[in-house]
Amino acid sequence: MPQEKINERDERLSKLQELRKNDLNPYPSRSDRTHLASEVLKNFEKIQENSGELILAGRLMTKRSHGNLNFANLLDVSGQIQIAVSKKELGSAESYKMFDKLIDMGDFVEVTGVCFVTHKGEKSIMVKSWKLLSKAIRPLPEKWHGLKDEEEKLRKRYLDIMLNGETRDMIEKRSKFWNSIRNFLLNKGFLEVETPVLEVTTGGADARPFVTHHNALDMDVFLRISTGELWQKRLMVAGLEKTFEIGRQFRNEGMDAEHLQDYTQMEFYWSYADYKMGMALVEELYKHVARETFGTLKFEIRGFDIDLDQKWAIYDYRDTVKEKTGIDILNTDIKAIEAKLKELKIDYDKKGFNITRAIDNLWKYCRKSIAGPGFLVGVPLSVSPLAKKMSDRPELTERFQPIIAGSELGNGYSELNDPVDQAARFAEQQKLREAGDDEAQMADPEFVEALEHGMPPTCGFGMSERVFSFLMNRTSRECQIFPLLKPKNR
Repeated sequence: MPQEKINERDERLSKLQELRKNDLNPYPSRSDRTHLASEVLKNFEKIQENSGELILAGRLMTKRSHGNLNFANLLDVSGQIQIAVSKKELGSAESYKMFDKLIDMGDFVEVTGVCFVTHKGEKSIMVKSWKLLSKAIRPLPEKWHGLKDEEEKLRKRYLDIMLNGETRDMIEKRSKFWNSIRNFLLNKGFLEVETPVLEVTTGGADARPFVTHHNALDMDVFLRISTGELWQKRLMVAGLEKTFEIGRQFRNEGMDAEHLQDYTQMEFYWSYADYKMGMALVEELYKHVARETFGTLKFEIRGFDIDLDQKWAIYDYRDTVKEKTGIDILNTDIKAIEAKLKELKIDYDKKGFNITRAIDNLWKYCRKSIAGPGFLVGVPLSVSPLAKKMSDRPELTERFQPIIAGSELGNGYSELNDPVDQAARFAEQQKLREAGDDEAQMADPEFVEALEHGMPPTCGFGMSERVFSFLMNRTSRECQIFPLLKPKNR
């Protein structure tokens, strides 16, 4: 820490001691605030006419001393308002002296006062009395410099939120985003549910899980990699026809602009519906969320101009890969794909590499140039272990994925409800795991048993906060309020 900052902290600690010597509690339990800053400014003339006193509370963002008069900007959740602290108006020389000498920028204060307009025409509050709510020991970053280092911004997110209106706006939009999804589904008759985060067997996705030990049961368990897919499908077996969950899920994988290990996901399950009905509902959902959160359907995302209101395209998986790489994924082998990946200079994880991973890597290369909005369909069975086969093309599945700005922003399908087929696919996935593919799905015999009791035709769909980060045109990490960071060396 720079020496001058250490000295300023020591100085504030000294002020803290002085406040206590004067029997002033620097950390009281409550405030009697009656108004927010924005309310006062909006109804300023009316409040001024009534000549009533009002109580505000917040953080001092500026403080300027002019002899027997102090001006300061008071910040609360609604905005800022200027306050004036005058020795004459306070009526107490001692009270004024303590405010002038012992109160700093960054301190939280409560002020009681009346509305007045300065000679410069600024709507302000003339303080009649004040109360310290919290003494700040560390100073705020300098006004004109603030936090410039991106890593430091994320590490000290509370300062970034305080000083950066764009970050505050992002957090508000994030809340609107998830609430708009929740309200949309509730209005469509879906029931919100909660399913386990700790699982004996992970299911519902191809991903590497986090492992932890359950002391009470003395066994290892996994943090879920999907938001209750196999649990929500059990609810379809039970007769609940429309469910959804919004919750946290975890994947012990790499980090980049689009991927995190700890993030929020929504998944819904809809009995008696297929993937085509799911596509129609998801398109309606995305448009609703965009309007409610951002007030527009037009976005600039990662170099693409996106209009969600245009007709959504349909992209066939096989045709798209063949058009962009020359490889027919249904008539190829792993050597041919590896040669193409090398030719295209695509780096990929060699551990547990198999035909499924090879095809997936080819598709990920192809999707980068697709603007969307649209849906990917015709996804091969080999990369869709939980999706229903197409009746006329059993090598393909009834799966769909929204494609926007070169990325998959969701995943859905007609759910596999044939228990014999599901058991066979779990067995194939288990072979891949035994061969070294630790992202292949784990077999879940208890889920298969549930399917044997009968599950109606069902469409399932999931989307994560990646959708939000794309619409914000920021990285996923920037769009989390407190992303995971390595601790500093201490």
